[in-house]
Amino acid sequence: MKNIIKNEFNSHIEAVKFLHNLTDVVAASTQLCINSLRNGGKILIFGNGGSAADAQHIAAELVGRYKIDRKGLSAIALTTDSSILTSIANDFGYKNVFNRQVEAIANAGDVAIGLSTSGNSENVINALKLASRLNCKTIALSGKDGGNLSEICDINIIAPSDDTPRIQEIHIIIGHTICHLIDLEFKD
Repeated sequence: MKNIIKNEFNSHIEAVKFLHNLTDVVAASTQLCINSLRNGGKILIFGNGGSAADAQHIAAELVGRYKIDRKGLSAIALTTDSSILTSIANDFGYKNVFNRQVEAIANAGDVAIGLSTSGNSENVINALKLASRLNCKTIALSGKDGGNLSEICDINIIAPSDDTPRIQEIHIIIGHTICHLIDLEFKD
């Protein structure tokens, strides 16, 4: 059992070693978010499964606070309202659960952040394409080779791993880093 634990810990350590290579794209993503919030915009965040939970976590950090007391910031996780999700999936298909919400609430200048460990989640791609057409800035957090998200987003932050749990861990580290930088920008 101890060897399995050590191997698991080593797997985590190996996964985060490359994070320094993402400094520029994380800084650029953070700046897009800061610009939107400063101009009265909002951040829309969404993903499936564990990425849905991560989207909710990051939205909560922005609306509440991450580390520093500051005013609440406008962030919405599109993964939280089961009535909306199930009615859209039932009436329009699961591939539309996020783009229908983007259509309803996104404004030009907002930022849409889609999480997909494969980079190929159809509902995330559809929502980011629509957000782009609505003149929102689009950011993806993906894994593997970035998938189809690389072709449609302003910025795709790629966790270069094939292991979904490691990709999710990297996404939450990136999300926390963006929240920390936003905290510093908006502190009272």
